[in-house]
Amino acid sequence: MTRLGLVVALVTSLVALSPVHAAEDYSATIKIFKTSPVVQPYFETAYGYAVFPTIGKGGVGIGGAHGKGQVYRGGKVTGYTSMTQLTVGLQLGGQAFSQIIFFEDKRAYDTFTSGNFEFGVQATAVAITAGATAQAGTGGAGASATAGGGTAGKQESQYNSGMAIFTYVKGGLMYEASLGGQKFNFKPAK
Repeated sequence: MTRLGLVVALVTSLVALSPVHAAEDYSATIKIFKTSPVVQPYFETAYGYAVFPTIGKGGVGIGGAHGKGQVYRGGKVTGYTSMTQLTVGLQLGGQAFSQIIFFEDKRAYDTFTSGNFEFGVQATAVAITAGATAQAGTGGAGASATAGGGTAGKQESQYNSGMAIFTYVKGGLMYEASLGGQKFNFKPAK
């Protein structure tokens, strides 16, 4: 089996084994993020947000990640999105995580929902899992957060170009020092 085949199999199995994946329970994922004192204020002030209950990620030298989500504005679903990521670099393992992206204003929301959008490797996500105290790039999506006591502390606004990203690691273990951005597709709700 090739490395790419191994990565695809690893990502697929992580998504399939995730307990949230079976029903894609968006409300349960939103509830998890709302319990974080770091994330909760964004629900009150953001123009909208995108929620991914489960993103599966795996890699052996070459890595990949994939997940499906919904986009919300005013508490209502406005469309459906998918995220795909390819990474290159030192990496080994697999993990599953949830992700939420907040849109600071209409401009950021319109940019994300324009059809195809991509975060570059410089984008960062704040890991809110217990024990995570550092930021990680979207290439790590929380995986490279350092261990510490408690959850990430209250921080200044995390908006970058009108968007703020938070992740919640659900399971798995991934070691990496890799580069790769996230690509998103969007379809409006009918």
